[in-house]
Amino acid sequence: MDNTVTLVGNVTRDPELRYTTNGAANVGFGLAVNRRWMNRATNEWQEQVSFFNVVAWREMAENVANSLTKGSRVVVTGRLEQRSWETENGEKRSVIEIAADEIGPSLRWATAEVTRTERRDGDGAGRPASAPTANEPAATPAAGYDDLGEEPF
Repeated sequence: MDNTVTLVGNVTRDPELRYTTNGAANVGFGLAVNRRWMNRATNEWQEQVSFFNVVAWREMAENVANSLTKGSRVVVTGRLEQRSWETENGEKRSVIEIAADEIGPSLRWATAEVTRTERRDGDGAGRPASAPTANEPAATPAAGYDDLGEEPF
């Protein structure tokens, strides 16, 4: 079963960066998604706004916190996840969030300048990736990049 969603909307509050006790970064922010259409019966524009909570982890969380602010228009791809907890008063609570796999600026009405961050090891420990060896030209990506089957941009 596939559980992938893609949303385009505006950030409703500045991203809030936190760290778990193990040191993993996570960030949360609100996303407003507007839908606008012409009501053929009344010949007037109608609008509906949906609000979502978005969460991202590790390096992406830090990048989001350093890049996005309230009002930023973004494209978010991720999956729906339900999280449940109990309040101090014993009340059960539940929320459905978007667990982000990718977040980027929307370029429909804006431009963006992309700055690549230093690559980190895949263990999430925040250690920098190995530097290229003396036999590798300086222009090649960091070791292991081709393991993903992708081309650098």
